[in-house]
Amino acid sequence: MITAHTTPSVTRQVVRIISKTKEIKPSRLRVSADLSKEFGFDTVDVVDIILELEKNFKIVIPDEVPLNTVGDFVDYVSTHTMRQAS
Repeated sequence: MITAHTTPSVTRQVVRIISKTKEIKPSRLRVSADLSKEFGFDTVDVVDIILELEKNFKIVIPDEVPLNTVGDFVDYVSTHTMRQAS
């Protein structure tokens, strides 16, 4: 679930990164969308997303963090980023 810490800019950036991985229109990526079930993302795709998020937000995402939906990625980045909303 998107938390109070979530900013629209973080959400947009995360959705943009996810959409570029499989060339999916950002408008199709709902917060509840399960990336593997609905869009066919595999482990390599998820790792690509994680690496890009780590680089963009200067965070570390441990392997054991369950990231299945768009909302999972947005929540993790929102709660672990040092970047403040402008």
